[in-house]
Amino acid sequence: MSFRTHMEQALSEARAAARRGEVPVGAVVADPQGRVVAAAGNRTRELMDPTAHAEILALRAACRAAGSERLPGHSLYVTLEPCPMCAAAIGFARIARLCYGAADPKSGGVAHGVRVFTHPQCHHAPEVCDGIAAQAAEALLRDFFAARR
Repeated sequence: MSFRTHMEQALSEARAAARRGEVPVGAVVADPQGRVVAAAGNRTRELMDPTAHAEILALRAACRAAGSERLPGHSLYVTLEPCPMCAAAIGFARIARLCYGAADPKSGGVAHGVRVFTHPQCHHAPEVCDGIAAQAAEALLRDFFAARR
């Protein structure tokens, strides 16, 4: 199967999150055939839940759809480098491929910070593709935070 990105849908989820007053991060889970099985945007404020990151919500929905806590062969597309919590959940779910847009030097957990997937206690490390639609994802975040300052 050739590589196909679902980042445009993740960006759409991020824009919807921004309209709700949430940090604009969106995530999409695709099955091994490339079909989207779950999509979500941040809802931490709405749900009053610090774990309601886009990645966590999308993983939960995809696991329910699959009837399993593991998603082998699945891909996760997210607009921002996952934080350490989300990176750990991605590993626990056995996601095969993680594709993200904007880097997060302050709070990221994949290429920055604790680098979850390189830690000796990491149970599973997905293939990682970074920088997909990074400029669009960065612009969403920059505009969101500029409007709040």
